[in-house]
Amino acid sequence: MNNDFQSWLTRFFEAYYRYYPVNATFIGDHRFDHRLPDYSAAGVAAMLDDAARLLKDASVIETRPLSAVERIDKRLAEGFLRIQQWELASPHFQRGNPSLYTGEAIFGVISLFLTDYAPLADRAAAAIARMHAIGALLDQGTHNVHEAPLAWTERALRECQGARAFLGAGIDKLAADIPALQPALRTAADAALAAFARYASYLTDTLRYAQTPAPVAGPEALDRLLREGHCLTQSADEILAYALAKMAEAEAYLTQHAADFGAADWREALAALADFHPTTADYLDRYDELWEQSRQLVRAADLLTWPDFPIEYTPQPQWAREAAPSLYFLFYRAPAAFNRPSVHRYLVTPIDDSLPEAEQQRRLRATNDSVIKLNHVVHHGGVGHHVQNWNAYQGASRIGQVAAVDCASRIAMFCGGTMAEGWACYATQLMAEHGFLTPLEMFGEVHGDLRMAARAVVDVRLHRGEISVEEAARFYAERTAMSDAAAHGEAVKNSMFPGAALMYLMGRDTILELRGDLQRTLGSRFNLKAFHDRFLSFGSIPVALAAATMREEMTHAE
Repeated sequence: MNNDFQSWLTRFFEAYYRYYPVNATFIGDHRFDHRLPDYSAAGVAAMLDDAARLLKDASVIETRPLSAVERIDKRLAEGFLRIQQWELASPHFQRGNPSLYTGEAIFGVISLFLTDYAPLADRAAAAIARMHAIGALLDQGTHNVHEAPLAWTERALRECQGARAFLGAGIDKLAADIPALQPALRTAADAALAAFARYASYLTDTLRYAQTPAPVAGPEALDRLLREGHCLTQSADEILAYALAKMAEAEAYLTQHAADFGAADWREALAALADFHPTTADYLDRYDELWEQSRQLVRAADLLTWPDFPIEYTPQPQWAREAAPSLYFLFYRAPAAFNRPSVHRYLVTPIDDSLPEAEQQRRLRATNDSVIKLNHVVHHGGVGHHVQNWNAYQGASRIGQVAAVDCASRIAMFCGGTMAEGWACYATQLMAEHGFLTPLEMFGEVHGDLRMAARAVVDVRLHRGEISVEEAARFYAERTAMSDAAAHGEAVKNSMFPGAALMYLMGRDTILELRGDLQRTLGSRFNLKAFHDRFLSFGSIPVALAAATMREEMTHAE
């Protein structure tokens, strides 16, 4: 171990947690639970100064004595810092995105109540401090953001609405369990409500009338994200051509095989998935049932080592229900890398007899067996994200341990994306290969391929300035059958986070390519479980780096 490098990496993380205190809470470092980010001129200058100093110091650390894991961590940490420098100068983030401020402000508080990592009174005390700090953070948003795309402003307004719900009835529900702090919580929440009201007025009365087209990253920045973040060797042109070809392949299959299900077209065939759903009485049990079936299949087929990492499917807490629809409130939020509770709560859509019958049926059809199986069990709560997260937290890479933890509006570090989403998408295909899906669900997975490829197409075209957000939304609606609302929401999200939408396709298919290469080279010596366990051991680093290392290991073993 290179002590000079480890000391540098410790400094890197100290700066990271200090400048991103809400991320630190989600990751499980709770030293900064009372703080929110500082996007004042002085705060941004301090971030840039530290980034420049860290990069300068890293340049004189020799790479030759570093271990393979240390070389990966050095590359990723330096990449993070260079991307950070770009982001701090970009209109996509604190200079031009009003929802960055609303997201950090409200999830700064909500993050303290999602898990029981400490006594409720301690977490409430941190929440009081953060609620009192919300005014300063939102004032920075007013000062920094003078124009913005209308869709970004509207997202920030929705988050203000969610914040009002949480800081009103939500905080009162939480405070009922800690009467000694109830007055202080209410006072702090009222101060935060006033701050959100001021910010909402600014968004409504000023920013709505200072509209600008969604900014594009541009070819140079997009290339930096591909190289420094995802560590991909493909150019944007190559990714675009590949994604278009994958779309054509999926469309051809869907068109050809819709009749297999007695449907006139593939949209009609896919609509039938909603007919297969649990009843209200067995709705919650269905999650556990399918989760257990998936675990048994993985063990019986010897696909990988399934860790002892308990998960509990439970209805969304009462304090969150009014606020959640307006916020980036995830069903499955990656467990903290550090200081996490022994059981992770997976917050599902509540469906019970208290709802009107029509609403129960609407929710049951929307959360049908296919959605529960593919999204909530395989992709997120089982062999996908949850198993991958456990492996990341045990891994040797310090960057890989934390990079894919879900934070206020995105994962902790851009470089964790291809592994986190690539593996989860690969996991659904793996389970399909081993018989976990019905024929109609497998047909639905091809539709998932179509949507995944479409995201990569939009990501490249949008951030090279070739299409607008509105054109991206139409593309999604026309080519992938997303609803207009879903297509608009996806296009807006793509516009905010350059390079993030392509990580699903490129991550998954890089894994598939690696597996195919090793199978062909090793022949009968290839072991699928050993392949998966070794691959997951890298943690949340770019898939391309894990693949390169495994190919090198194979070469040395020959």
